[in-house]
Amino acid sequence: MKVLVAYATRHGATAGIAERIAATLRSAGLPADVRSLAETVEVETYEAFVIGGAAYMYHWLKDATRFVKRHRSELSTRPTWIFSSGPLGTDLIDQEGRDVVDAARPREFDELVELVHARDAKVFFGAWDPEAPPVGIGERAFRLLPASRDALPAGDFRDWEEIDAWASEIAQALSASTTG
Repeated sequence: MKVLVAYATRHGATAGIAERIAATLRSAGLPADVRSLAETVEVETYEAFVIGGAAYMYHWLKDATRFVKRHRSELSTRPTWIFSSGPLGTDLIDQEGRDVVDAARPREFDELVELVHARDAKVFFGAWDPEAPPVGIGERAFRLLPASRDALPAGDFRDWEEIDAWASEIAQALSASTTG
């Protein structure tokens, strides 16, 4: 079963997650291609999908949202999973007492999960390098604020064990559907 692992990213953290998911699928014997959603992606040749996007300001990147909506017919009839990356830091509960992962869930997620009948939707912690050049007007404006250097925790907060476990669950589900 050929799998497309596609992603939308700004600084590369989501691409890293997509690469890791594809590597896990490949190690389970499933052919998996990794593609950026900034490129044209042909979906017809794939039998399953894992679609990821970074979240900024509570929204999934537009390339990911557009891809899911544009290809909803194909995605809704084949095994599909979606993921987001975005929350930063190590705190699991925010200052208002909310679960950080739940609070970082992109506003589009519920609609997209329903639209394509996604088998699961997962939010992973992301990464932020304050030395990386800003992408987009929002990031450029944010960097002009005097307190911007300390506003976000810097570092790589991706939980590779959690990502590997989720990718293994996907591999098991796909393997079971091809043998069962």
